[in-house]
Amino acid sequence: MSGLRAAGGPVIPNFGQASACLRNNHWFCPSWVREHWGDTLQPALIQHIELTLIVVSIGLAISFLLALVSYRWRVFDAPIGAAADILYTLPSIALFTILVPITGLRVRTIAIPLILYTLFVLYRNIMVGLQSVPAEVLESARGMGLTRRQTFLRVELPLATPSIMAGVRVATVATISIATIGALVLHYGLGAPIFDAIDIADIFRTELVAAGVLTILLALTADGLLALLQRALTPWTRVR
Repeated sequence: MSGLRAAGGPVIPNFGQASACLRNNHWFCPSWVREHWGDTLQPALIQHIELTLIVVSIGLAISFLLALVSYRWRVFDAPIGAAADILYTLPSIALFTILVPITGLRVRTIAIPLILYTLFVLYRNIMVGLQSVPAEVLESARGMGLTRRQTFLRVELPLATPSIMAGVRVATVATISIATIGALVLHYGLGAPIFDAIDIADIFRTELVAAGVLTILLALTADGLLALLQRALTPWTRVR
């Protein structure tokens, strides 16, 4: 076998009986990736995707509600923005550690700080998008007899979509990146194989590189898909 799994623990390479690539601990051994894709890398990748979707979705919903409040009553914009700024400056490891006694060793312990971090980007971008709608456009909408709700849904929100989607793209990539650190608290996501590889006395390079590359590819793929979604939602931006 090219590797052994400790009880309830990570895949540990058996350098004595493995291929020459593993015995010499080369930077990348395809044989190990093929053998442990199904029991190590693929589950971690799926967990990372699920966590990212949950975090960004909840963060977007909260940010949108806060932005609506601030857009309607501008007095709330400064304090909400300041709170989002302060939350973003808090170290992730500190937040994870503080939450463990409260939420336990569960996915929510990782998700809560990540959701708080998304507010910094998403809230600002939503507000910028809504506030950037030209006054003459709003005046024209009112002149056409549109109600306040119709104006928001048909005019303001569509024109703010490019800014909102830009924020979603940044928040998604940031979440994918920061989520790897959560594996220090909970063996979950692509951070798990990364820290498993580092925990071995002689760093297991193949697992480290494979998980790291998967994280990068996931971030690039997510950003590319969101860019395509943004183009689909804002076809007028492509008109010269």
